[in-house]
This record gives sequence, C-alpha cells and structure tokens, in this order.
Amino acid sequence: MDSKSKIIIFVDDEIQPIGEFDAPVNFELDTRKLTDGLHQLKIISKDPSGKEGIRIIPFTVRNGPAITLDGLKDNDVVDGILPMMINAYGKGNQKQFLIFGSETPKNVPSWLWAAIIVFVAWAIYYIITSLG
Repeated sequence: MDSKSKIIIFVDDEIQPIGEFDAPVNFELDTRKLTDGLHQLKIISKDPSGKEGIRIIPFTVRNGPAITLDGLKDNDVVDGILPMMINAYGKGNQKQFLIFGSETPKNVPSWLWAAIIVFVAWAIYYIITSLG
C-alpha cells in the first residue's frame, strides 16, 4: 500500500487529467495552451486509505492582446452616434518591450479644459488690472 497521497489535476471539464502526482508537488500550468477567458482548476487528492478531497479554483486567462475602450462603459444606456477609441496591444514575446501601441491615448477630460479656460481668464484679468 502506498503511503503518499495522490494529487490529480484537471483544467475545466476535461476528462483526462493534465497531471497525476505524489504529494507534495510543485506544478507549472502553461496558460498559453488555454483560450482567453474563464477557466477552472480542479484538484483531487486521494489519501492512502482512498478518501478524496476536491478543490476547484476559478481563474481568468488573458494571454491575448489587451483591449481598451474609451467612450463606452459596461451597462451604459446610449443613443445616437458614439465616438469611441479602441486600442489592442499584446505583450510581445516578454523579452522585448513593444513601445508601439503599448499605451492607450486618452481624450483630454472636460474638467481640464474648464480649468485651463478659468486660469487663462484669470491671467488676462490680472494683467489688465495690474497695468492700470
């Protein structure tokens, strides 16, 4: 009779495990083989007497390009024409930084325009009143 517990690892609802090991184990999950989105890691342990324990860990894979959107948020109520800015950028090979497309340009917020107008108006007022 084996004196070690067994660990069996499944991803999502696969019938075949991705690994079966003696406990304890260090394990690397290669997420590059998984599609982007929600997944779950199912770990089954069996002790030497045959009792089982199960743990399910949900996780999200995002290996593909990140997508940012400016101009529409989740569950917005909209009408008419929507101006949007969409950007997608990947991590590259993770050994070389890709500068092109790695930053998402943003629109200048309206509060900043209002602050600039107020400041310029105050500066003009100050100059006019200090000369007179």
